Amino acid sequence: GDDSEKRPRAMTTLGRLYYLLLQDYARAAFWWRQAGVGPGNRSPNGVNLAECYWRLGNQQMALELLDEIPIYYTTIKLLADMGQTDRALKIAEAAGRGAFPDMAYLYAGDACRVAARYEEAIGYYEKVLDVPATGRAQQRIERNQVRARANIEGIRIYDTLDLARVADGTYRAASPGFAGQVHVEVTVRSGRIESVKVTEHKEKQFYTAITETPRKILEKQTVGGIDATTSATITSEAIINATAKALAGGLK
Repeated sequence: GDDSEKRPRAMTTLGRLYYLLLQDYARAAFWWRQAGVGPGNRSPNGVNLAECYWRLGNQQMALELLDEIPIYYTTIKLLADMGQTDRALKIAEAAGRGAFPDMAYLYAGDACRVAARYEEAIGYYEKVLDVPATGRAQQRIERNQVRARANIEGIRIYDTLDLARVADGTYRAASPGFAGQVHVEVTVRSGRIESVKVTEHKEKQFYTAITETPRKILEKQTVGGIDATTSATITSEAIINATAKALAGGLK
């Protein structure tokens, strides 16, 4: 009896370790499927399993799984990352009429941000700011409003930022993460971002965001349209926003 309960828990844990710490999507998918994650199971890991399918190159399989499992806020993020922005926004709009509008509109803003639909993103983040921060949810709403303000600031900076106008040099800035300010150092040479480093942070569950987000910025040579690291969205956003502020500090 005990083994039959422990085995699925152990398999689920293995799936999360491979997914979060190693980004080994094949092994994560294997263990979650062994644990019974998927249709007929209400585990939020179902969305993560769908992401594994997508990361492994099978978007159709991911979309089919999302159709068969309960909707979570992470569903909005995954759909946005897969380029299914309108579908993600439809879910977010419906959720915005529910009990947690701040969460729904924050995810909607993030979805538009990844798609480089910046004016729409700002509109959704402003809706987060309009949610009254009262009652039992006051602290959560206030945290989401801090994120929304930082994201609006970041978008307004990089929406008009031209790397060619940033003087050669190393620039530093910070933006609020989950546990405090996340500090970055950005080096620019000849109109290109040469390096992005996180120099100081207090984040605990940042998983791969500290290395992965700077890598994505370097790869794309922009802070626009970067998808945040799964399960470390707040840390990723802080790095993106701080990088935008640092680059703005070097404008000629």
